[in-house]
Amino acid sequence: MDEPCDSSKCRTDIAATQHQREAIPEIVDQLVFSCSRKDCFDHIGPEPIPSRAAIVDILKKIRRILYPGYFITSRVDQVNAHYYFGQETTALFEALSGQIELAIRHDCIRHNLACTHCEERGRQAALDFLRSLPDLRAMLATDVRAAYEGDPAAKSYDEIIFSYPGLFAITIYRIAHRLQHLDVPMIPRIMTEYAHSRTGIDIHPGAHIGESFFIDHGTGVVIGETTEIGRRVRLYQGVTLGALSLSREECEDLRNKKRHPTIEDDVIVYANATVLGGKTVLGARSVIGGNVWLTESVPPDTEVFLKKPELVFGKKGR
Repeated sequence: MDEPCDSSKCRTDIAATQHQREAIPEIVDQLVFSCSRKDCFDHIGPEPIPSRAAIVDILKKIRRILYPGYFITSRVDQVNAHYYFGQETTALFEALSGQIELAIRHDCIRHNLACTHCEERGRQAALDFLRSLPDLRAMLATDVRAAYEGDPAAKSYDEIIFSYPGLFAITIYRIAHRLQHLDVPMIPRIMTEYAHSRTGIDIHPGAHIGESFFIDHGTGVVIGETTEIGRRVRLYQGVTLGALSLSREECEDLRNKKRHPTIEDDVIVYANATVLGGKTVLGARSVIGGNVWLTESVPPDTEVFLKKPELVFGKKGR
């Protein structure tokens, strides 16, 4: 049986809640005041900035064009292909040009730059990107084939396109890399960090990666900004292609210089290997074993492995 309501207790609770809520305006005042401090970060001003949610939606639009028929619920065939690509491409142009315009304007205002006609530049960059989509599709087709040829567990190309995290990360990277080459600020890094958050694969949009690239399993792979990767390269989970640790002063000196390794054609790097440094080159057709740590170059046609560790077997309980 329910206990009768104690109305006096209800009124006390209501009064206490109201008293606590009355403290919120003072907190709001402090938050607004904190935005005037130079040691805090905010973006309170008249100019809008790019939207991460909008950029993620743009990536979904681009994937529907790059892999037509895969990421929609309706059918695409020869009857409606022109309509499908027309609708998708037009919607992508409007969304992408708008976000690029915001990114360019943000840089101009933040850094007090002269007017660079951000609206016109945004439309032109979006149009140049759209023109690159057929070539981008052809490049990604080599990545899909590389995944199928390099993974005996792959049952079909469809399975790879739908479900492989490595291909997802490579797709986003190739999109972002193209936009970076069009001098689009901020957006490429937002894109690759979205892929990083989804897959655990961290590829900087500034890296240069050749065709037929395959990341097997993928989690924990890191590819730094100035990395150069040739054709038909295969990486396994946990591989780091990174930079040597630097002091703050050294970071500033090397900010726009090569800091990450070069991987030539047909190289395989196995799980958890670490390759560091801008002068480090893995020669063509080399194989780098798991858990290897490299800060020096390797000639072509070389195998690098750790010595087999000594295993100790004993009776349980001893």
